[in-house]
Amino acid sequence: MRDWFSIDKIDNNTYIISEYRHWEETHCYLLNGIERSLLIDTGLGICNIYDEVKKLTNKPVTAIATHIHWDHIGGHKYFPSFYAHEEELDWLNGGFPLSMDTVREMLLDRCDPPEGYDVSTYEFFQGMPTKILYGSEVIDLGGRSIEIIHTPGHSPGHMCFYEAEQGYLFTGDLVYKDTLFAYYPSTDPEAYLCSLEKISDLSVKKVFPAHHTLDIGSEIIIRMRDAFRKLKAEGTLHHGSGTYDYGDWVIWL
Repeated sequence: MRDWFSIDKIDNNTYIISEYRHWEETHCYLLNGIERSLLIDTGLGICNIYDEVKKLTNKPVTAIATHIHWDHIGGHKYFPSFYAHEEELDWLNGGFPLSMDTVREMLLDRCDPPEGYDVSTYEFFQGMPTKILYGSEVIDLGGRSIEIIHTPGHSPGHMCFYEAEQGYLFTGDLVYKDTLFAYYPSTDPEAYLCSLEKISDLSVKKVFPAHHTLDIGSEIIIRMRDAFRKLKAEGTLHHGSGTYDYGDWVIWL
């Protein structure tokens, strides 16, 4: 049986840890600096992502989630140090709007779990971050700096992570190829557009999404921004207006 995690190398200090055996195909990103490492998202938590991380760095590791959804914080339980946005602290303290039964059902949907895995044992990670973020902070890893950009829309505390020197933008669930979800009550289509406006001003060379194909160019940010602008102009940028297909990506409002 193939491994749960797949590892890809972006450069000598940056790695992708992916979960291709689940339909969401979640990607986590390990950024190694001279002094410490940052793990952007920790996946579903079905298998121990720390076992993979320790093969790729011997530095202290801080986990940080693009947002507090189960497929991005499942492995947080393996990292004593983690950061989270102020807008989603309640979700880390019993306030997540979906039941555990619903989360477990979504977890098993189109999933090839490890042999003997018992989904009834799955729990939504809860805890208090070692640092609360608000947006615009800069994380210094030693030799590389990562800017925090608050990008609500998919969720209230969603964040993107920008490394200006490399032109890397880690976009979480804000930008990826496939169906973008903005129909949940906890989403905000208008804020989504504002966040796309914000990141479209950056000098991005490479986009690293949290799901599905990694073959994604920075031009998609402009295409998404322009599509959202058009939806707003037409009065359809709101919950319940439908699903809009743009070829390599779709928005569900």
